This record gives sequence, C-alpha cells and structure tokens, in this order.
Amino acid sequence: MKAVCWYGKRDVRVETVDDPSLLNEQDAIVRVTSTAICGSDCHLYNGYIPTMEEGDILGHEFMGEVVETGKEVKRLRVGDRVVVPFTISCGRCHYCQKGLWSCCENSNPNARIAEKMNGYSGAAAFGYSHMMGGYAGGQAQFVRVPYADYGPIKITSDLKDDQVLFLSDIFPTGYMAAEVCDIKPGQVVAVWGCGPVGQFVIRSAILLGAEKVIAIDREPVRLKMAEAGGATVISSDDDVHEMLNHMTAGRGPDACIDAVGLESHGSTYDAVKQTLKLENDRPYVLRQALRACRKGGVVSIPGVYGGFIDKVPFGAAFAKGLTLKMGQTHVQRYLAPLLQLIEDGKIDPSFVISHHMPLREAPAAYDIFTEKKEDCTKVVLNPNEG
Repeated sequence: MKAVCWYGKRDVRVETVDDPSLLNEQDAIVRVTSTAICGSDCHLYNGYIPTMEEGDILGHEFMGEVVETGKEVKRLRVGDRVVVPFTISCGRCHYCQKGLWSCCENSNPNARIAEKMNGYSGAAAFGYSHMMGGYAGGQAQFVRVPYADYGPIKITSDLKDDQVLFLSDIFPTGYMAAEVCDIKPGQVVAVWGCGPVGQFVIRSAILLGAEKVIAIDREPVRLKMAEAGGATVISSDDDVHEMLNHMTAGRGPDACIDAVGLESHGSTYDAVKQTLKLENDRPYVLRQALRACRKGGVVSIPGVYGGFIDKVPFGAAFAKGLTLKMGQTHVQRYLAPLLQLIEDGKIDPSFVISHHMPLREAPAAYDIFTEKKEDCTKVVLNPNEG
C-alpha cells in the first residue's frame, strides 16, 4: 500500500510499504477513505517531537471502511463506515472506565519512555512518535486499529467524509477545550490561534453559551474564518493584553484558550532558546494567556506542548487563582454527542477545509499547510486518488 512516511525534519515521503495485518483479536483493519494533516503533525514535520524513527507512518485524523476484524471484535463488522479517534484506548482500565480515555494505562507499549519524561504514560496515539506507542498512522491506504470495540464510531447516515472526518481529533479537541472552561451565559472567552483547532474552539464556545468570543491570530484568512464563525477578532501583532483589557472593561476574559501550543511566534528569546535546544517549546502565547485572564478565570490549553518551557509566569496564575485545564483529548467521550450536533445541522465541520489533495502529493501538502501557503487552513488527503 501507499503511506506517508517520516524521514526527518521537513522530509516526508509517500512510499510503498507492507499492508497492515491483524496482530491481536481485538484489532480491525480499516481501508482509509479520507485522512487529514493536523497542526500537531507539523510539530513532527518540523522536528520538535522526540522518538520519531525513519519510515514511521504519519497521520492520526482518518476514517474509512472496516475490511477485516479480529475474532474478539463485537461492535464492528466488515463494511462498516467508521471514524477513528486519534487516541488508542483499551476501554477497560481504570482511566477508560472513568471516561479519561487519553489516560489509558494499557495502549502504549512504550510506556517506559513516556514515564521517564513525564512520570506516567498517557494513551498511545496513531502516527505520533514511539513515545506515544509507535503505532502506524492513518495517512495511508490501510491502517490497523487496536481495541477496535472501544474507539471507532460508526457512521450510518449519508453524511460526507468531510462532514465527519474531524470527529477523529480537531472537533472534539476544540469542544473539550471550551467545555472545560465551564462557560456561563454572559462570559467572554479569548482564543489564541485561529488554525483548525482554534476554529472549533470558537464555534464550540458559542455553542456552549459564551456571550463574546475574541479570536487572536495574524493570518487574515484565518481571522476572516473566525469572524464568520461568530468571533470578534484582533491581530496578534497588536498589544493583545491591552486590547483584551479594553474589550472586557478592565477585567480580563473569563476564559483564555491557548490553541497554538509549542510553536507560537512573537518571542525572539524563545526562538533562540529553542534553536539552541535550551528549551523544548515556545510558550509566548501561554504567557499572554496567563497574564490576560481575569482573576479566578480559567486557562485552557488544547495546543500541544512537548517538554520544558521557560519564564512562564506561574506567579500570575497563583496570584489570580487561575484554574488550568489541559491535556490530550478524551475523544471517545465526545464522538456520539458531537456526531449528533452534525446530524442535527448545528455545525458542519467541513467549513475548515481549504485543500483536497491526493495522498501522493502529501509532501507538497505538508509544505503548503505548514507554511500557510495558498491561504491554506486544512488539507484533506485522498489515499485512493491517482
């Protein structure tokens, strides 16, 4: 089969690799019909995530048709059309049973690597480093799906792939980031980053009752999309703290959401330290969010951070009594309710797509998406075209 393989910083290739096979009776094999490039794939592409190996198959946003199942798979049948969460979870451990799917204790065969760095390991993920399990990703024609009874959601309606594909990651990620802010009527939410996750944060915050959502970015096309989604927009090149202060009558936003993560722009200090490997991540946006948030407010962090960060104003968080919320998304928790919102016509996630490209053009697609060329907001790859 054809698959998108990682070979180093800014080096991805479409190669012919072995088809996946069942390794466990709880596995399923899915023929991928649509797969997307996520903003967090760019962290791999740019070389910021450790424990990648040459030839690793990328991709954690995908859907398709079940073509084979293990003997212990009960919920899925050959021919089912499914969306697969990026988190791989066993469904049976202490954390899965509590709905904390991204904290699964059993799915990461390389847990010891994560434990050395983080103390404990979370769930594994498709196509996202060996520290996260080393599983082959879904930017391919076929993919093996472990614990198949506890991840994929069946799509039984005639909704198009573009409308449901993002249940695999960015829609639940954006929704959870807003939900954990416990938004009340009349509240103001500020969102840094109007990329794909930020766009779903904005729309989710409005669905959850925010009176005003203020979106912050510097890319005109993304600001325009945020505005179309109901946000008031400001440029990240302006004095963000001063503008938020003015727009909230001197109080600050009730919730501040960092949908940018480890590759934020704006600080030469961070850029130099990251280049010299004296700091893993560039937390410029996180610093702004912690300072801008009102006293007693919530800072939510769906943007990915990979390691150690410097000069984060933790004293500000303490002094203001902030609540910090973060972590990988418990995707399985949100699949059914968010699919219902799509089926009810409350939201059509396909709005975020700017590019459809065949899988064979993945190297160009990564470049276009990462560099924001051609007003790119989201790329969907077709593994079966060409």
